Amino acid sequence: MSERLDISPHTVSISRRDFLRLSATGLIVFFTTGDLALFTGEVDSAPLPSDFNAFLRIGEKGVVQCFTGKIEMGQGVVTSLAQMLADELDVAFEQIEMVMGDTDLCPYDRGTYGSLTTRSFGPALRQAGAEARAVLLELAAEHLDAAVDDLEAEQGEIFIRKRPQRRVSYQELTEGTRIEHYVSGTVQPKSPGEFKVMNRSRLRADALEKVTGKAEYAADIRLPDMLCARILRPPAHGATLRTLDTSGAEAIPGVRVVHDGELVAVLHQKWDMADFALQRIRATFDEPEPHVDTDSIFAHLLEVAPSPSTLAAGGSLVEGERQSQTVVESTYHDGYVAHAPMEPHTATVHYDGDSATVWPSSQTPFPARDEAARTLGLPPGKVRVISPYLGGGFGGKTRNLQVQEAARLAKLTGKPVQVAWSREDEFFHDSFRPAAVIKIRSGLDKNRYLNFWDYHVYFAGDRGAEQFYDIAHHRTSSHGGIWGVSSGIHPFAVGAWRAPANNTNTFARESQIDIMAAQAGIDPLDFRLSHLQNRSLKGVLAAAAKQFGWKASPAPSGLGRGLACGVDAGTWVATVAEVEVDKTSGAVKVTRVVCAQDMGLCVNPEGAAIQMEGCITMGLGYALSEEIRFSGGAIHDNNFDTYEIPRFSWLPKIETVIVDNVDSPSQGGGEPAIITMGAAIANAIFDACGARCYRLPMTPARVKAALAVSG
Repeated sequence: MSERLDISPHTVSISRRDFLRLSATGLIVFFTTGDLALFTGEVDSAPLPSDFNAFLRIGEKGVVQCFTGKIEMGQGVVTSLAQMLADELDVAFEQIEMVMGDTDLCPYDRGTYGSLTTRSFGPALRQAGAEARAVLLELAAEHLDAAVDDLEAEQGEIFIRKRPQRRVSYQELTEGTRIEHYVSGTVQPKSPGEFKVMNRSRLRADALEKVTGKAEYAADIRLPDMLCARILRPPAHGATLRTLDTSGAEAIPGVRVVHDGELVAVLHQKWDMADFALQRIRATFDEPEPHVDTDSIFAHLLEVAPSPSTLAAGGSLVEGERQSQTVVESTYHDGYVAHAPMEPHTATVHYDGDSATVWPSSQTPFPARDEAARTLGLPPGKVRVISPYLGGGFGGKTRNLQVQEAARLAKLTGKPVQVAWSREDEFFHDSFRPAAVIKIRSGLDKNRYLNFWDYHVYFAGDRGAEQFYDIAHHRTSSHGGIWGVSSGIHPFAVGAWRAPANNTNTFARESQIDIMAAQAGIDPLDFRLSHLQNRSLKGVLAAAAKQFGWKASPAPSGLGRGLACGVDAGTWVATVAEVEVDKTSGAVKVTRVVCAQDMGLCVNPEGAAIQMEGCITMGLGYALSEEIRFSGGAIHDNNFDTYEIPRFSWLPKIETVIVDNVDSPSQGGGEPAIITMGAAIANAIFDACGARCYRLPMTPARVKAALAVSG
């Protein structure tokens, strides 16, 4: 194995001597990303690096390398980050090389999630590029014997503006030398009028690899003598092993069985034989008595909910209710939802006794390294994580349980081990988006204006619960966070799921806003606009409505159109959905979706549109079909035959509108469009037939029941 740098949070910075020894010549620019401060002190209570957690290198052949612990998981940052650098450095896009997720080469980073990469890493990267360019201009001024103000950069070269034949390349300026620069913030990045690469659509840099099958994912890793591992899972969460007979598996040539405490695994050099061997194991378990199930979970959550914490408040609820001529009380339910990535959790671990290398499907390479190190009993600096492409994460590939399993088995067997969860493992062992309840009481005054709003969210979390409507008397309260307040709240593991909490909160809030608009007899769009002061939110609502061709009419109009708006990761979003409802079966067909986003400076409009389309497609799932059914710790949906994700035949006509706001900082684009889908469809169902759905997903049976209630 190659020499390693310990770039962990436990070593506040890279040793300068080691860095100089192991890195090549060139211009090295060190910088700290904006999201680093968000997580200071999170890792084992140790301080995170304070001096830098990413760097650029301009070296051989003028290639610009950016070293970062961020990863590419389908969101397109390998393209958008390169666009930022290309513009700030005045080099061709093709000259940018993103070196990502290798813990030996890249400084510490907490991980890739929360739509933080573009909005937090991006500005710091642009600043680093701008300062690198300034350093190169100073070098060129000396080389060309000219004033910096007389120079211009273009395509990796610097020339004298009035004598363009006098020029020098970045390669010539940096070759055979070492120049180190720490970002100071004293150089202004380019303004929108200077952009040549940013704010322009560009095909993804990784597209060709992925469509041709050349892209390497964690399951593609193959090592000499590598064993493929399948793990025995209990029938329910909380079950304990009572009896075990592994003789049937051990009788298969080449099979190795590991039984170490609660871990029971079969290993073979071929996956099909490992699968066959797992089926030959005979085991019985003691299962805990189920106390909750798919339907009773909501009453349970309300029963165990802690006292509320106030997120926002204004005016007087007592006075607001007294002034209200119409008060509506609603309760919204949202069930557990699986991440269901196409690529299951996978990790390969090579352990030689003194060090280890890990290839994981993980959103968090450095925490994955630390998990492997703890499991193997090694210092973090002795473990290297190399991150291949990630086939979807959605918040689910942050816990690194598969890394722990592979590391443990590699240590026990003395062989390289690959753990790849089966689809059944994925639906059992992964975390789920938590079930949640939201209760809202809201009122209209004599002028049909919202003047009373009492909002309580139970166990979803507070993301998306922001109060951006103009309501004089309001309170927003949270009871328990996304992970609960103690063990036993949920019968299995829960955690972040794309735009955590915001899908649930937006569904409830925007459904209630539509209910109040109907009570007032006012068009849902006009009602929203009259209660909004935020220009960005009003802008995306207007843009979506214009693209859709919205005509004012109080709901239910029979037209089957609904809208919703919100904010996530700093991006304002509005969605209009059009549906058809079969009143006999309760089946809902979404025929058209228009989505508008204001994400500040949009680095790659083509990439942003793709992200929006993906969110809309995924949103169809949580809105109409996706729900984990269970009894206690036993999961009833363990594959796609019963857990139904959106099909191609479901897809509506999708239209995306990017409200270009180039003078504002770039915001997150990987999640906003998903948050409005549930409410937009629910409101469209009501507009089509007068049936109001208060629970996600809105299955045909639930829509039919709502129709029965509405008459």
